[in-house]
Amino acid sequence: MDHYLKKLIAEGENQQLDFKYCVSDSRKIARTLSAFANSDGGRLLIGVRDNGSIAGVKSDEEYYMVDTAALLFCRPEITFSTKQHTTGGKTILEVEVIKGKKRPYQAKDENGKWLSYFRHHDQNLVANKVLLQVWRKEEKRSGVLVKFGKAENSLMDYLGKNGSITLSKFRKMARISSYKAELILANLIIFKVLIMKASEKGFSYELNPDEPLNLNHYPIK
Repeated sequence: MDHYLKKLIAEGENQQLDFKYCVSDSRKIARTLSAFANSDGGRLLIGVRDNGSIAGVKSDEEYYMVDTAALLFCRPEITFSTKQHTTGGKTILEVEVIKGKKRPYQAKDENGKWLSYFRHHDQNLVANKVLLQVWRKEEKRSGVLVKFGKAENSLMDYLGKNGSITLSKFRKMARISSYKAELILANLIIFKVLIMKASEKGFSYELNPDEPLNLNHYPIK
């Protein structure tokens, strides 16, 4: 096994690396492509088991499945590049996806539903509406104005005392619509005032410990 491949596998699955024993369904691969394109980019090693052992693949078949995933089960279409590695007579297909410039990228699931995924450590999770707003605003590259009104100030006060909040809790506390709550949270994430915590159980929002809030930097309504 060459040094590059050995080092890569030794890292284990993480934010930018995923292992697949084989590809039996292009739609499952589409999730990983979507997650990488929406996040920090990444590499998919096909023919490697979860524990890092080599299974090998029939690379032509696997390439066709990945190409189908990118072309038919992702929108917009996701661009990827591939490399083949051979070790011990077995072939591993490396698929590289860079961070996309047209987020959000969606993948079509088994029920025909289009969902956007993002990479969270070694998992592909479905993006919520707040994250979708963040991506759309970032891709538009238009100015985002944060005005600290009653809802924003109550949010800052709550987080200062309680540490974290969910979208539902914020919406009810501030007595605003879900859409307005999503916009506020998205804007504050873009400004690095808030960070989003994600898990399979759901999402919560906290003050960014690396960016102390200075209200002088923001327009006060």
